[in-house]
Amino acid sequence: MGGSSRFGRFQGMLFASPALIVLGLFVIYPAYYTIRLAFYQGDFNFHFFHYLGLKNFKDLLTNDPDFLDTSKFHGFNIVKELVYKSDGGALINNVHWVIFYLSFSLIIGLGLAVLAVRVRYERAVKTAIFVPMAISATAVGIIWLFVYSPNPDTGLLNAIIHGFDNGFHPIAWVGRPSLVNYCLIFAYIWASVGFVMVVLSAAIKGIPAEIMEAARVDGAGEWNIFRRIMFPMLSLPISVVTVWLFVNVIKVFDIIYVMTSGGPGTSSRVIAFTMYEETFQNFSNTRGPGYGAAVAVIMLVLVAPVMVLNVRRFRSERVVT
Repeated sequence: MGGSSRFGRFQGMLFASPALIVLGLFVIYPAYYTIRLAFYQGDFNFHFFHYLGLKNFKDLLTNDPDFLDTSKFHGFNIVKELVYKSDGGALINNVHWVIFYLSFSLIIGLGLAVLAVRVRYERAVKTAIFVPMAISATAVGIIWLFVYSPNPDTGLLNAIIHGFDNGFHPIAWVGRPSLVNYCLIFAYIWASVGFVMVVLSAAIKGIPAEIMEAARVDGAGEWNIFRRIMFPMLSLPISVVTVWLFVNVIKVFDIIYVMTSGGPGTSSRVIAFTMYEETFQNFSNTRGPGYGAAVAVIMLVLVAPVMVLNVRRFRSERVVT
């Protein structure tokens, strides 16, 4: 028995070894290298040059207004200012993304999921809504550049407004610091809401029909059925989608790079864009790849607790099927 058990474990490790090797080479080792590099200045070849300790992190959080501009926040209105300030740096821009992108993607996706399972041509409707999800973020960015173009002849949004008001002056939607982040967030919601809808509509179909029918027989209205039965039973799928959206928004880069390159100025920079800029573009005398690695570590610190909580919830709850 002992010999067969050891052989079984060895056989299992043998089958798992290709995946473990790939995981080690392309996930674990790069993560270790990045975390270590964050404590150095680094050189153009990403070597461990000039040990700095925590200086990169200190500079990011206290001396870099493009990443976090603490001078914009005052007194006890910090929560309100976090929501409304549009010039607090890349970290605050990501807070805006988390608040608006996450909430609106969930609300719209859940609403579409509830409606989609009730329409006659469900498959066609779902396909049409899911199409933007199948498009690359680069293509999404180009599409929305045309939508937001200040030229009414090519910019759909300005053309629509101009059709209702001939005296309307075209707006450079992604050229205004006060508007650019919300325009980018809306474009990314458009690209992501199809995924939310598909996952949640599948979960809705997994809810036993007997429960819904029993509630209707007892006289429950559709709103009460949604609020007291459907929504609680969707809690686990919603949490999974929320984690996906959160990770998506923390690492958002490509659509910003295509549409604004972090501009105008630095008003639409986010954490991932800052990491790219500092790692591959900004080789100044005082900074190096280590500074960009420190940004990557901050991204990891933000994402890791959410992933751990999600895994724990998976272990403690059963998915409705």
